[in-house]
Amino acid sequence: MKYNYLGQSGLQVSQLGLGTNSFGKRADEQTSARILHHAIDHGINFIDTANIYAGTESERIIGQALQGKRDQVVLATKAGLVKDDKPNGRGSSRYHLQLELENSLRRLQTDYVDLYQIHTFDPNTPLEETLRALDDMVRSGKVRYIGASNYAAWEIMKALGISEMRNFVRYVSTQTSYSLADRTPELELVPMCLNQGVGIIPYFPLAGGILTGKYTNKNSAPSGSRAETDPNFNRFLEEHNLELGRKVSDLAASHGYSPSALSVAWLMNRPAVSTVIVGATKTEQLDDNIKSLEIDMNSDLGAELDQISEPFIHAKPFATYRI
Repeated sequence: MKYNYLGQSGLQVSQLGLGTNSFGKRADEQTSARILHHAIDHGINFIDTANIYAGTESERIIGQALQGKRDQVVLATKAGLVKDDKPNGRGSSRYHLQLELENSLRRLQTDYVDLYQIHTFDPNTPLEETLRALDDMVRSGKVRYIGASNYAAWEIMKALGISEMRNFVRYVSTQTSYSLADRTPELELVPMCLNQGVGIIPYFPLAGGILTGKYTNKNSAPSGSRAETDPNFNRFLEEHNLELGRKVSDLAASHGYSPSALSVAWLMNRPAVSTVIVGATKTEQLDDNIKSLEIDMNSDLGAELDQISEPFIHAKPFATYRI
């Protein structure tokens, strides 16, 4: 396994990280624990979850599975998206964040998280309030680093300015949809992150499975796939996305790679990317993605991927999550 620093921080994270959105939903508890242990055994140390994944089951399963292994991982979780419909059930107010952090720590069976991320920008809470609450969490020892998610470039830049002015801890990373099927971060987010030393953590690196080659057309979702288990996912199965998936599959086959490994390898080599989080519902999927580390992204291969995905620089984002 290869490791990068997370932005300009001193924290080292594996180039390939494990996303756990499927834990407790598309992967049962036993399978999820097996995937997590398999990842750790192969040097993956970045484990990403959230307070709302599979209800709260993802965090609970991880907490149980990490017993005796907590010090082997960089554990990241999030809060801010809708937890419930009660007052203060969402957002990045001090009230909500402190409540959710304590609940996450209990489910994860740990007294600290390595990276606490705001799941999306909250237009109803002053950034000063959010950042002061996060600063207090770091000073208390319950959080080690802080990150953003689903922030626009200007929103992160404003947060960094406030942190500098108020002497608060600063965001070291940001999560965003980024893949061959979504290169919109390259317009503003990537240049800003390079300039300010913020590490990018792409989610949906395989465009929800479209870049794996398993979706050939909109009406033929494989058994057990995200499109079958989550009807809302079908909105992503647009022809231009499917066509890109076919082109990536053809290119990968011509070089003897799987389309998944090739797509992840391309993303790992993009500027400012610190770690790429991939999900899995079985260990075999994780093994395939680990092969991305072996791919030499030479100029010709990289250039071909750049070319076939160029229209997605100015397309609409593949996914955004806001409150």
